[in-house]
Amino acid sequence: MGAGDSKLSFKKGVFRLAEDSDIPASDPYWLSFWELPESADDVFTLFSAADIRRTRDNHLENLETLILAVTSRLFALRNHAAFPDSESAPERDALNCIRILTRLIPFIYESEQLESWENKFFWGARRRRAHRTPMNGATEVLFDEANPNAVENTEAAYEDAPPLMEELVDCLIDLLFYQGFTLPPATTVGKSKVTYAIWQSGVGCNAPVGTTREGENNKIEILRLLLALTSKAMFMPASVLPVKGVRVLTYIVTCPDKRAVLSVLCSLLNTTLKYNPASWRVPYDHVVFTDPRQVLVTYSIQLLLVLLLYPVPERPGPILKNHYRHYLGRLHRTQDFQFCVDGMTRILNQPIQATTSYLPGSQKSLKWAPEMMMLFWEALQCNKRFRSFIIDTDRVHDFVILIMYYALEYRLDPSKSGVVRMCVFVLQTLSTEPKFGKSLNKRFEGQNSLPSSVRIPSFSGSYADYLIISIYTLITTSKGKLSAVYPALLAIVANIAPHVQSLSSAASTKLIQLYSSMAAPTFLLANETNYSLLQSLLESMNAIIEHQYPTNPNFVYAVLRQHKRFEALRNFTLEQGQEEVDRENRLRKDRGEGIEGSPKVSFSMSEMQRPRRVPETPTTPTSPGAFEIGDDSDEEDDESNSAKKSEETPASPITPSTTTSRPESASESAENAVPLQLRGMSEKARGKLPEGAFQRQGSTTSLAGHVSGAATPTVGSGFVPTHAWIESWLPHLPLHTILTVIQQLLPELRSVITPSPDSAPQDTLPLLERLRKSELRGIEPTPIKTHMFEWSPLALGWYESLLWGFIFVSERNVSKGAGTVGVWNGTAVRLFRVQETAPEGPSLLAPRGGVDAIGSNLIERLGNVTLGAARRDSMQTRTDGTQESRRGSRRESTDSGTGSGGRHAVV
Repeated sequence: MGAGDSKLSFKKGVFRLAEDSDIPASDPYWLSFWELPESADDVFTLFSAADIRRTRDNHLENLETLILAVTSRLFALRNHAAFPDSESAPERDALNCIRILTRLIPFIYESEQLESWENKFFWGARRRRAHRTPMNGATEVLFDEANPNAVENTEAAYEDAPPLMEELVDCLIDLLFYQGFTLPPATTVGKSKVTYAIWQSGVGCNAPVGTTREGENNKIEILRLLLALTSKAMFMPASVLPVKGVRVLTYIVTCPDKRAVLSVLCSLLNTTLKYNPASWRVPYDHVVFTDPRQVLVTYSIQLLLVLLLYPVPERPGPILKNHYRHYLGRLHRTQDFQFCVDGMTRILNQPIQATTSYLPGSQKSLKWAPEMMMLFWEALQCNKRFRSFIIDTDRVHDFVILIMYYALEYRLDPSKSGVVRMCVFVLQTLSTEPKFGKSLNKRFEGQNSLPSSVRIPSFSGSYADYLIISIYTLITTSKGKLSAVYPALLAIVANIAPHVQSLSSAASTKLIQLYSSMAAPTFLLANETNYSLLQSLLESMNAIIEHQYPTNPNFVYAVLRQHKRFEALRNFTLEQGQEEVDRENRLRKDRGEGIEGSPKVSFSMSEMQRPRRVPETPTTPTSPGAFEIGDDSDEEDDESNSAKKSEETPASPITPSTTTSRPESASESAENAVPLQLRGMSEKARGKLPEGAFQRQGSTTSLAGHVSGAATPTVGSGFVPTHAWIESWLPHLPLHTILTVIQQLLPELRSVITPSPDSAPQDTLPLLERLRKSELRGIEPTPIKTHMFEWSPLALGWYESLLWGFIFVSERNVSKGAGTVGVWNGTAVRLFRVQETAPEGPSLLAPRGGVDAIGSNLIERLGNVTLGAARRDSMQTRTDGTQESRRGSRRESTDSGTGSGGRHAVV
C-alpha cells in the first residue's frame, strides 16, 4: 500500500471512530491505528482536534476501546522478547501507539465533564487477561477489559492489574532505557533489555552509553507523551493546581524505585547540560538546517523541570516526598557542581552571544534559556552545597551578570514579565547567603565587555556597586510593570547591605535617590502599605552604617548631603503631606496630565531626581497555613521540621489594603502572585531552619493585589490616610542611626558641605578620609537579619504556570523539520491566558502573500530545508474564557521570552 493510500485509509478509520457506535474490541479495524501512520505528522494532521472532540463527546465508548487497544499493544511490545523486531514486534507499532496517546490525552484533560470518568478509567482497579502464551506476531492483540462477557474469558484467565495510567507510566519509563529502541542494542543475550543506563556522561556517569539518530528520535516521542500525560496541570486554574495536584505527577515523583528515579534524573540533567550549541557551526547554519538534538534537549529540560517543580499535595496518611527534587538536593561532588555550572552558563550565555554577534542573525538564539534559569533556581533552592560552591568559586558573579541581563532585557515586555520576576527571586535566593554579600566586594573589571543593555556608562566599582545600580535601573525604567517584586528587590539590597564595603559614589547616590522617592508624600500617602518599602530601605541604610561604617565614606557623605530629607521625614505630618499631594496634583493638571485618568504609577529616572509621582506597591496579605513540597534536607526524616518552621517564621510586615478601586479576578491575582516576603530573620532564627531554607509553604492568598491608578491618597486606590494611621508607623521608622550620624558629623563637616549643597566639592578625598576616621557614638550594631520569602499555594500556581507557559509556546510552532507537532494546539488551557498579538510582517525567512509560492517552491527544491513556518496550523484564541478557531501562521511568545508575534501565554 502506498503512502497516499495508507493516509486515506487512516483518515477513513478516524471518521468511523466518530460515526459508528460501540465498535467491537475484536474488530481488526483497531490494528490500523498502529499499522498505517508513517510519522508523527500523519497522526497529528489526519487525526484532527475536531475528530477527537466528536468521538469524545458522542462515542466515548470508542475512545475507551482505542486507548485500551493502543496501550495493550504497547505493553505487549514492551514485554516481547524480540522487541524491536521488524517482523514480530515492529518498532513502528510502538511509536504509533505512543503518538496516538499523545494526540488524545490533552483533549481528554480539557473536558471537565470527563473528570470522574478519567479517574475511574485511568486510575480505577482493573483485571486483565493473563499472559499464558507468547504473542504470536503483530496480528494478535490483547485488550484489557475488552470483552469481559465473552464465554472464553473465564475467571482463571484474568489477573489483577495496576491502574492503567500507572502501568502506562512504568512502561514509558522502561522504554526510555530499552536496548535496541532508545539505547544501543544489547551485546549479551538473556539479560533484561531495560538497563536504566544513564544516557550521557556527567552527573552519576563517567562514560556515555552511546546513541543513534533513531534512538534519539524514539526518546523524543516518549518524552513528548510523558509531557502530555503530566499536562493535566494546563487544564486547571493556577489557584487550584498546587492544592489539588496532578495525580500522574504525584505517582511519578513519589516512585520508590531509587534506581529508576536516579536514572531518569541524571539522564535528563546530563542531556540538558551536555548540549553545546557552539561545538561546530558556521554563520547562518540554522537557516539551512535544523539541529535535531535541540528537540531532545528541549523536551528533556521541560520534563526535568516538571518533575522538580511539582509540589506534592498534602494528603491524609504518610507524608509523600518528591524524590527527584530530593536527590537533586543530595548532589555533593565538586565535579558534579562544576559540570552543572558549566552547562548552565553555556546555555544562558548563548542568547547574549547571538545578539552581540558581528553578523546579525548569524546565530540562532536558543529558546530554553529561561528554562535553564529556572533549573538554576531550583538547584539553589534545594541544594545548599550548590549555593556554597558557586559563591566560594566566584562563579556567582557570572550568574549575577546573566540574571541582570535577562531582567533588564525583558523588563518592558509584558509577555516576559514572568521571567523578570523569576530573575529577581533568583537574586534574592542568592542574597540570603552572607558569603554572597561579601563576595560582591570584589572589583568588577569586565564591565566594558557586557552587552549594551546591562552596561553602565563610565562604571568603576565592585560587583556590589554594579548590582545596586542595576536594581535602581530596573525599578526606575520598568514603568511600574515590576511593582509586584519591589519588596523582593529591596530585600536583595537589605541582605547584602551589612556586608558591602567601599560602596562607590554612584551606588550611594542611587540609594539616596530611592529613599527620596519613597519618602515623598505622594508615595507614602498613596496606600496604607507603601511605608513598609521605605522601612525596608531605611533598614538597609542602617545596616551599611552600623556594620561597615569605616569602609563606606561615600555612602555616609551622600547621607550628609541629603540630611534635610531625613530630618523632614521625622517631622512628617498628615497636613504637610496632603499639601504636597495637592501641589503635585495642581502641577499635573497644569501639565495636562489629569488626575482621574492618570497613567499607571511608576518610578522614572527624572522622578528619582525630583520625586513626585511614585508607584503604588503591591499588598501582601498572609494567612496561616502550611504547604510542603518534598524534602530538601540531607536527612530522610526532616519533614517534621516544616511544622516547627511554620511556628517560628515571622509574618510578612506588609498588610493588605482594606479598600481597593476594583476587585481582582482569580486569574488576575494568579498572574500577580509571587512568593511572600518575610520579615528579616536573625542568624539564630535562620539557623534553626532545615537545610532546604526555601520551604514551599504559606497561605492561600495572593501577594500582589496591586491596583493601577493615581498615586494620590483619595483618588484611584480609595485609601484615605488618617492621623491614627500615620502614628501607627511613623514613630517606628528606623531613623535613629541615620539621624545620629547627621547629628554628630554634620556640624563638623558643615563648612565643607554648605557652600555647595547640590554638588560635591572638587576634591572629596580629604573629606572622605575624615569621615572614615570619625568615631560614632551611641550607635550599636543590630543583629544581621536575612530577608527571605515563602511560597504560598497561589505563588506556586504562578510558578508552575510560568513553566507550562514555556512548554505550551515551545510546542506551538509546527513547521517541517522543527521536531514539534503541536501537542496542545487547539486545546482550551485554563492555567494561563493565551493572548493574540499582531502577526509578524513578511521577511526573507517567513514570506507572506504572493511571495509564498516562490518561497514554497524554493523549499521544495532544497528538500528538507526549513526556512520558516511553512505550515498553517489551526490556532485557537481564548477571549473572556472562550476560544474560537482561527487560521494563521503566527509565532508565539510567553513569559519565557520566546517569539515576538502571534500569541503568548500570560501567567
